[in-house]
Amino acid sequence: MSMTVNEVTAATRSVTERDRAQVRFWLYAICVLVFAMVIVGGATRLTDSGLSITEWQPLLGAIPPLNAQDWQLAFEKYKLIPEYQLINKGMSLAEFKFIYWWEWAHRFLGRFVGLAFFVPMVWFWATGKLEKGIRGKLVFLLLLGGLQGFIGWWMVSSGLAERVDVSQYRLAVHLTLANLIFAWCLWIARGLAPHSDEHASERVRSFAPLVVFALFVQIFWGALVAGMDAGLAFNDWPLMDGAVLPGGLWVQEPFWINLFENPKMVQFTHRLFAYLLVILIVLQMVVALGSDSGNTHKRRTVLLVGFALLQASFGVITLVMQVPLFWGLVHQGGATLLLGAAIAHWRGIHGEYRRL
Repeated sequence: MSMTVNEVTAATRSVTERDRAQVRFWLYAICVLVFAMVIVGGATRLTDSGLSITEWQPLLGAIPPLNAQDWQLAFEKYKLIPEYQLINKGMSLAEFKFIYWWEWAHRFLGRFVGLAFFVPMVWFWATGKLEKGIRGKLVFLLLLGGLQGFIGWWMVSSGLAERVDVSQYRLAVHLTLANLIFAWCLWIARGLAPHSDEHASERVRSFAPLVVFALFVQIFWGALVAGMDAGLAFNDWPLMDGAVLPGGLWVQEPFWINLFENPKMVQFTHRLFAYLLVILIVLQMVVALGSDSGNTHKRRTVLLVGFALLQASFGVITLVMQVPLFWGLVHQGGATLLLGAAIAHWRGIHGEYRRL
């Protein structure tokens, strides 16, 4: 029995929807892996493990030390850098193995994410499951992943010669780029998902990218705080060093360098911007609730406020407890999840499902 035109169209549409769903869930899985990279990277930083592997071997580096001789060789290489000589001199091989495994896991997971992205992308492309509108976006995402690997080594190399830790600037670039990769992958995935056809007002539309931009700025400053261990001092809240406006914020010259290299100012800036970010997200909700936007968009702004307040709470707990590993990772992971919620909202107000 021959199929009617409508039946052929329906069959073709179901194939397209199924292909889109497969690609979408693959990209969601990549987002989960990138999120895991952010968490493991945070643990690597908080355990001071990032300089334990002193070489960059993109292929052979995937193999960890396999015997006592290999472990001793890796340890001897670590003993040559300033971190060991000035901070960890006299550490045991067992202590070295602890920090080594964190850094190795971080690098191994990075390699795994690269394979988990590249191989399925080639398969989806070869089987015609990738629509033309997202092919260039996926190639760009792949290039960002390769760049991130280079940035990671660029960051580590800053702590191998003259410093006892990595540059806070390079750490901030590394973490910000990781979140950019996460955000871009989620943006593409959400573009393949059905969206509400409800109207979003222009005012609501204008807030969404502003919130995302502000989150990236806050993530960058949070990395500066981590890179300088600025969260280990001035652990009172809501005051800072016993004052609303603490002294010692502008002690370095030129004055603007305090924003990046004065630990007290870096932490104060991170705190201040957190308050401004929460206000911005609350304001977005107020505008959305008072507009003619659809209820779906309004609900997302309410959820964003809840996420923002929860993340702010994580930040306070992390600070007053002097950055224990668990809460430090909760705070760092919370920032990425909040960014993901903001990206989902921004992508959702476009309502573009058919146009890719």
